Amino acid sequence: MLDFILKKWQLNQRQLIPYLFLLPALLMLGLTVFYPALQAFFLSFTRYEYDITQPPIWVGLENFQRLLGDTVFWKTLRNTVIYLVGVVPILVILPLGLAILVNQTLRGISWFRAAYYVPVVISMVVAGIAWRWLYAENGLFNQILRALHLSNEGIPWLTSPQFALFSVMLVTIWKGLGYYMVIYLAGLQSIPADLYEAAAIDGSVGWRKHWDITVPLMRPYLFLVAVISAISATKVFEEVYIMTQGGPRSSSKTLVYYVYERAFQDLEISYACTIGLVTFLIILTLSILRLSLTRQPTTDLSF
Repeated sequence: MLDFILKKWQLNQRQLIPYLFLLPALLMLGLTVFYPALQAFFLSFTRYEYDITQPPIWVGLENFQRLLGDTVFWKTLRNTVIYLVGVVPILVILPLGLAILVNQTLRGISWFRAAYYVPVVISMVVAGIAWRWLYAENGLFNQILRALHLSNEGIPWLTSPQFALFSVMLVTIWKGLGYYMVIYLAGLQSIPADLYEAAAIDGSVGWRKHWDITVPLMRPYLFLVAVISAISATKVFEEVYIMTQGGPRSSSKTLVYYVYERAFQDLEISYACTIGLVTFLIILTLSILRLSLTRQPTTDLSF
């Protein structure tokens, strides 16, 4: 009996050891992520009566009722959806083409891989300032348009409600191409060359072999990139803050920037938490979609 108890105790100790190693990280996450998230959830149902130095008062669903009638919120939600629809398909398709291009066994191909990946390691602050110069009235883009006699006055890239959001989207696409290209490149290098040789015997050559072989086998990676890029597009903030600050007339304002604006500029902490809760639910939905898609089995190929 004593031997059984000792063995049981030793087994419990062994099972406890991994959790002891995780304990510091869990404590840090609890203090910096979980507790602030729970407090933000609580603040969504409150309001600061006079200023943020006083305790908030409970108002129930008042903030959510205000949210339904907030035209700026619905405009930022529309901008975020446009961001998703415009950015995600490009970041799913174009990096795959780049990955196929740099997966060739050519001399100096590693330099091309590094060149495509350089935007990923550049700070968003530096990238945003550089692109803001390119978009300026006398910037490089407008100078090229004038040189080609396509536009005498240039295009107001960041100062027009028609172009501001799409101009910021272009920066997000440029910044993310290399990152998703590396994900695809890892998937391409795991595909056996025998499959392409067998497909060539059946007449699948050129770009058709990628349609017959690459795309079906890369389907898990396609789903992964689609969901990751969708989550990133939903949380976009730095590009908007550096380049347009949500203007002009809220045409480039996204949900996360609207949370920042309400919380730190207008000091409406409770209302900002309400907007943040809605944003969290959107991101949670995309994350659950990602988990469900990544569990799907890889497509089998037969010739």
